[in-house]
Amino acid sequence: MAILFISMFALDAFEPGLSIWQQIGGFLMHLIPSFILLLALIISWKWEFIGGIIFTIIGLVTSPLVFIHNYRMNQSVSMSLWIILLITAPFIIVGVLFIISHFRKKRSLEST
Repeated sequence: MAILFISMFALDAFEPGLSIWQQIGGFLMHLIPSFILLLALIISWKWEFIGGIIFTIIGLVTSPLVFIHNYRMNQSVSMSLWIILLITAPFIIVGVLFIISHFRKKRSLEST
């Protein structure tokens, strides 16, 4: 769901006055983060621990970037923190959950 949410931001590539090819090119360029996140999700399904680390790093690295960008736009610390919670925190949570799942599966395999 978070990847779909991020993908919605690519829809701003469709602007009047641009040719259809310019709009499609812009749309595909805006979808690059979604493609990267989709690749991380596929890796996470195969190797939970590595995928969990990838998602956690993505969330932690993009948080300051999103904060700085939004703070420059709205000059509000609280609004910028809420935007971080909305956009980047889900990826940190997903990463932690994949790591927890990896260790729970590993523990259950060892006990059998």
